[in-house]
Amino acid sequence: VQLQASGGGLVQAGASLRLTCAASGRTIRTYTMGWFRQAPGKERGFVAAIVGSGISTNYADSVKGRFTISRDNAKNTVYLEMNSLKPEDTAVYYCAAGKYWGGYDDSGEYDYWGQGTQVTVSS
Repeated sequence: VQLQASGGGLVQAGASLRLTCAASGRTIRTYTMGWFRQAPGKERGFVAAIVGSGISTNYADSVKGRFTISRDNAKNTVYLEMNSLKPEDTAVYYCAAGKYWGGYDDSGEYDYWGQGTQVTVSS
């Protein structure tokens, strides 16, 4: 599976962005899809995940109520809608695909990674 993340940019606090993760090479309909982020000087951390069917989702506490993960299996694509962005959301955002839902917040449980897209939120 090849993953291509896009949609990042420079925005002001309070703005919204929609990240897209386009998959190719194989259908992702059975994969758990996750978004992670890494800020300068920090470890990569979990943001959100969605199970293959789309029925279940989970979020990091820091983004609950502001971010929404969704997927369109027909388009082999996953989205991350980010609202009310804060400067602390500034990071490189990565999408990832994993075989199991059980480790949705563990980056080690994901098998495939995209290249990352930069999100910068100014105050």
